[in-house]
Formats: sequence, structure tokens, C-alpha cells
Amino acid sequence: MGWLDALRGIAALVVVFDHSSYTFMAEFRRELMPEFNTSRYGIMVFFLVSGYIIPASLERRGCVRTFWIGRVFRVYPLWAAVVTVLLALDLWGVAQVRDFGEQSATTVAAAHVTMLQELLGTPSLLLILWTLSYEMAFYLLVVALFTVRLHQRSASVALTLAVLAAVSVAAGVVLPASALSGRVGSGSVLALASVAMVVAVCCASARSPVLRVFGGVLGGVLALVLVPFNGTVPLWEGLVILAVMFLGTAVHRAERGQGTWGYAAGTAVVVVACAVGSAYWHGDDPHFTRRGWIVAFLLAVLTFGAGLAVRHRRIPRTLTGLGTISYSVYLVHPVLLAVIDHTYGRWRRDSPVLEVAFFAVLLPLCVLTYRYIESPSRKLGRRLVRHQT
Repeated sequence: MGWLDALRGIAALVVVFDHSSYTFMAEFRRELMPEFNTSRYGIMVFFLVSGYIIPASLERRGCVRTFWIGRVFRVYPLWAAVVTVLLALDLWGVAQVRDFGEQSATTVAAAHVTMLQELLGTPSLLLILWTLSYEMAFYLLVVALFTVRLHQRSASVALTLAVLAAVSVAAGVVLPASALSGRVGSGSVLALASVAMVVAVCCASARSPVLRVFGGVLGGVLALVLVPFNGTVPLWEGLVILAVMFLGTAVHRAERGQGTWGYAAGTAVVVVACAVGSAYWHGDDPHFTRRGWIVAFLLAVLTFGAGLAVRHRRIPRTLTGLGTISYSVYLVHPVLLAVIDHTYGRWRRDSPVLEVAFFAVLLPLCVLTYRYIESPSRKLGRRLVRHQT
């Protein structure tokens, strides 16, 4: 899977540039963003890769319990370490945590523990954590399809979600950010969603077939409610994100002989057409330019396609190494930027030298976080999985 590591590494570097350019390359960023949305490029590549590999991980093990154990030990330890460091830096006055308004610390903490905070009306402590909320929703949907034995229908799911995205824009359906929380209250949504998620994960991991189906369906329903009706991105984009991940799954199935390449290609054409059409019909607003989004999206799909085309060739070790530490790169870089922004401030003029220096400091630091946090926790997770089986 070296090509997947390479894609993750490229995506991580682009996301880091997107965020660090606020600090070191603001003038260049203002010129670039209307033409090429670097943030959306990076996360769409990440979502395609997740869609390709996550369902395969579940189906290879054939056990929902071991799937969740693997995910918990893969995602949470570094996440917890990064959040803890950020809060400590805020306490010491060398970084600043965003204001959560009237929400209590308990509410914010509970929302973040579910990793669905961005879909629960609670802003993320770090901006980049919003994508993990959509990843978690995808996990819930993947488990739901697996428990009701519809996991082979990945292409159909991708098509349905993409078409719904296009229809919602064409019909003029517009919802405010966190619409459900705004209507019934973020506290109520958080309480219901947290209980539902715990019950869903526990039941889907049970030995009883009835409980497994109940838990899987409950988790899937939770994801299908939160993403379109309580997301912070527009309704159509939330649906497109899920469609893109299931497109990645459809490609994996075609490669494994569980579907045809023709069907996967047709799915890709429809998903891309609906995504581009949705962005075009959405139009421009102060925080969104359709041209920048469309270019980024198309380049992300082409990048994934290029990686797929060279998957049987030898991948440069530099790229696979970047992919190995990509999760650390993704989570650690905003903490480093928070310290720089709070202590030194953002540069008024572009400084490519400082931009390069930032990467030079960040990457070795991420090697350490991978070696001493990510790698040990993943090994522990694998040992627990072996014990379960």
C-alpha cells in the first residue's frame, strides 16, 4: 500500500501549506485561494484514501469489535496528546484556544471525545479536527452497511449521496451551519448523539446478531442525520464528502474483483459531475469561490487516479515515509502554528524562507510523535485485536 502512503504524505503537506500560508505567505495565499483551494484538495485526497482502505480493514477482520479497537488505538492517542498539549500551552499563555461562547467545558470535552464535535454544534479546538468528525461519521456508516450485509453496495451508496447533493443545490435547499443544534439546542443534540453513539458502538460490537444489527443501524442513522442536518459545511458538500469516501471504497472493490472497473468508472463520473455541478450551482460567497473548489476537487480525484495507476510500481521511500507520519503532520502542525501566531504574530509580507523553515521544524517533530505516540499505541491496539480473535 505504498501508493496510499504517498498520497497521504502529499495531502498532508498541502494541508500544512494551506494553514501555514496564513502566517508566512498571506499575500500569495490571497492570490492562490480563488484559483485553487489547497485545503479542499488535501482533505479530498485524504477522504478518497480513507474510503479505499477503511472498509477493507473492517471486512478483512470480519469483526466490528476489532475494527473499533483498531480505530480507537489508531486515532485517539495522538489526538489526546495534541489536545492536552494545546490546553497546556493555552494555560501557559503561549497559545490560545478558540472561544466556545456559552458552552461549558464539560460540553466541549464530551463533544470532542465523540470526535463528532463538528457535527454536534461545538467548534473544534483545532480547526483541522473538523475532518475527523466526517471520518467518524463514515466509520459509523461503514459499520452499519457491514452489519446489514450491504457493504458490497459501495458504488450505489456513492451514487445516491452524490445525486442527493446535486438535487439539494438544484432545489435551493440551504441550511445554516449546525442547523439541528440551532433548532433544538446544542446540549440536547450532544446528549442524544453521545448516548446513541455509545450504544451503537457497544451493540454493534456485541456477539448477538440482533444487537449487532441494531447497533450498526443506529450508528448509521446517527451519521445520516448529523452530516446533512448539523454539519458546518453546506448540505451539498457534506453529502459530497461521504460520496467521495464511498467512491474510494468502490474503487477498492473493483481492484479486488468484487465489482467491475466499468461500474467503478461510471460511479466516479457521476460523483465528479454531481460534485462539480453542486459547487458551480452553489456559487461564490465571501468564504468560498466555486472555481477554487472545483479545481481542487478535480485535482484531488486526478491525484488519486495517478496513485492508483502506479500502485504496482516502486514508490519513493521519501513519499511513503511522509505518508507514515501524515497523521502526526496533520495534527501537530496547527499546534505549532498556534504558538507562532500567538507569540510572534503573522508576517505582513510573504517569507518563503520561513515557510520552508516551518516544515524543517515540523517534520522531525512529527517523526518523534509517530515513534513515541502513534507507533506504540498502534502496536498495543494490534495486540488487543489478536487477543480478541
